[in-house]
Amino acid sequence: MPLFSLADLEEAATLVHSMMRATPAYAWPLLSRRAGVQVVVKHENHTPTGSFKARGGLVYIEALRKSGKLPHGLVTATRGNHGQSIAIGASRAGIPALIVVPEGNSAEKNAAMEAFGGEIIVGG
Repeated sequence: MPLFSLADLEEAATLVHSMMRATPAYAWPLLSRRAGVQVVVKHENHTPTGSFKARGGLVYIEALRKSGKLPHGLVTATRGNHGQSIAIGASRAGIPALIVVPEGNSAEKNAAMEAFGGEIIVGG
């Protein structure tokens, strides 16, 4: 049994595109020449979080909501990108996201997680 269907993939793409624009993809001629095939690089650093992880949080939390298993809140531990993803998805779903980060974590990453609606707890 497949993990997901084409319809599931299309639904996830629609959700993601409703929250963020498509990221650019560029041909890389030097890399293509070296690899012997055409190489196209998708620039996921152009998402709001600077990483592909924003997609995962949105899709995961929407799946919880659709299944009737949306919790009253989420807790995660991370240094940044994953926490931003969970904060975005939780905010969209109307639930709180508590994000545990290590001492000395990037102030910019912490600020981004808070800006997306996460509550930061510094520990360890």
